[in-house]
Amino acid sequence: MKNVHELNSVDEIECFLKKNQLSLLYVSRPECTVCHAILPKLLFMLEVYPEIHVGHIDANVVEQVAERFLVFTVPTIMVFITGKEYLRTDRFVRFEHFSEQINNMYHFLFG
Repeated sequence: MKNVHELNSVDEIECFLKKNQLSLLYVSRPECTVCHAILPKLLFMLEVYPEIHVGHIDANVVEQVAERFLVFTVPTIMVFITGKEYLRTDRFVRFEHFSEQINNMYHFLFG
């Protein structure tokens, strides 16, 4: 299973994004049933991409995530390359399309 880093503050998120060339942030809330359904499928999909680092943010714990990253619904998935956001999807994830975008981005960066 893909290693997921729990990020509990905006400072931790910023540090995580600076530290990793390719980062994925998953924003959720404990009471969100869609969030619980999507996360295992997402982690399974990401198993073939060892250079993608995954961070999880509980929007109830890090309330500032809404303001800092313009998160208006959960789940929200954001992909960053060297700290810059390149891809975002939220609420109902179309995995086939999202997987294709991740694959293209990954192979562009890592061959």
